[in-house]
Amino acid sequence: MRVRDLLAPGAPRLRLLAAEEELDRQVSGVMTTDLHDPGRYLHGGELVLTGMLWRGGPADSERFVRTIAAGGAVALAAGEAEVGPVPEDLVEACRRHRMPLLAVPDDIAFGTVTEFIGRQVSADRAADLAALVDRHRLLVSAAGGGGLDAVLDLLGGDLDLDCWVLTPTGAVIAGPADRLTAEDRDQLVRAHLAAQRQRRRPPHRARLAGGAYSLLPAAASAEHEAPQADCPLADWVLAVAGDVTEWTTKRQQLAENLARLVAAERHRRDEGRRLRRRLADELLALLRRDADPAEISRTLYASSAMAARYESPEAKSQAQDDSWLVLSAEGAGLPEGMVRAVLEEALGGTTDRALVAGSGSGAVVVLPALDTPVPADTLRDLLAPLEAGLGSEGRITLGVSAPASGAGGLRGALEEARHARRIAAARIGRVCVAGPEELASHVLLLAAVPDEVRRAFRSRLLDKVIAYDIEHQADLVRTLEAFLRSDGSWTRCAGQLHVHVNTLRYRIGRIEELTGRDLSRLEDRVDFYLALELA
Repeated sequence: MRVRDLLAPGAPRLRLLAAEEELDRQVSGVMTTDLHDPGRYLHGGELVLTGMLWRGGPADSERFVRTIAAGGAVALAAGEAEVGPVPEDLVEACRRHRMPLLAVPDDIAFGTVTEFIGRQVSADRAADLAALVDRHRLLVSAAGGGGLDAVLDLLGGDLDLDCWVLTPTGAVIAGPADRLTAEDRDQLVRAHLAAQRQRRRPPHRARLAGGAYSLLPAAASAEHEAPQADCPLADWVLAVAGDVTEWTTKRQQLAENLARLVAAERHRRDEGRRLRRRLADELLALLRRDADPAEISRTLYASSAMAARYESPEAKSQAQDDSWLVLSAEGAGLPEGMVRAVLEEALGGTTDRALVAGSGSGAVVVLPALDTPVPADTLRDLLAPLEAGLGSEGRITLGVSAPASGAGGLRGALEEARHARRIAAARIGRVCVAGPEELASHVLLLAAVPDEVRRAFRSRLLDKVIAYDIEHQADLVRTLEAFLRSDGSWTRCAGQLHVHVNTLRYRIGRIEELTGRDLSRLEDRVDFYLALELA
């Protein structure tokens, strides 16, 4: 703002007393002081507000005005509440130093003047930056350049406004990553996903230990518009420090322009993925028809060559590995294409070499094994925030294969990943993942058994024991679990349960009477173990 804006309609009722020719000076802030020598606290561009308590005589006026002029002040506003009307010697001193002098009537509080200047300065900066952001959005759309970090740096430096662009799993696309902990990011994306699922109008708000944040969606490209209307699991999130609903109109427009800029960058990135999607679909079709490994190798080579154009020499050398992982995923209660979009976003921060193919409500991913290992536990943690965006029927299950050597091993890895996904589907939870280590255990067999058979098997072995526990509080089920975990060792099991061995023998005998089984036989122990696993 300029000094003359303090005399415009709507401004506090100030009177101009000196230096009318200097009213076009820019005001960057306010300093309120009654120090005799405030110069060392000035940085330049301030309007100095004073109650004139420093003045003992005409000489003081000259010294005070000279000091603030040397410190870079652009105007002086003198309050008349304490010492009465502004003295003529102060007016003369301001004329000599070409310092605009404004009188603040005794019924106008300094706080009113400070608040007015703060609003005007902030609005002017926001308007300038909004225009900058808008121009940058057009540049990003036209030229395909990234640049989100540069824009967010400008906002942080000029407006003290911290912003971040996050994926739905909490990865940082742009912004000062060191100012948000992983826990903070997790809470923000979960709050955003929950609000989107409840169809609340953005901006959404979240409060962390460090203060309030506003969350705005940056929708995916047109290719995913229909799914995004029902589920935001692949949207980027613009997180802004502060509550934008309390901001001035111009500052709110800045946030809206920034969200449009992020959406434009997201659209540009998605456009760049189109060819990779076609290659991924082609690869999946080849695997399904058990094509010649040479055909599969050509598709993998084309994908690697495309990714290598944007990689460093070190990354290119690592990319020569010929070992691959396959992920099989399925979504329940989600629109078609959503699981593919989710995995593209989740794995985008892990590797640019992932090929994500879509097939209805499911997806298949092929990615380098040694370059980017993705164990089941890592995937589970990575996708955990998405639980907040899944509705009552929404669910994502994934299976991960062991590394496959060469193109010829991908077909088997695909089948392995599908079997692992069936194991994940048999579990309880919104996001479930199973890895190849579970394919060599009884869990694989249990996953293939129909639900009604599983329930009948569990019921025949455990129903009587559970009913006895409920009626007599006998703790037989827990005893049975401990006995099997102890490999049938009476001493070790009794120690774990903190009971006498005779008490343990009595409980095991009771279980055998109720079920007609003999826990000294391996076959019966295996049956009980499987029944407990099914429970």
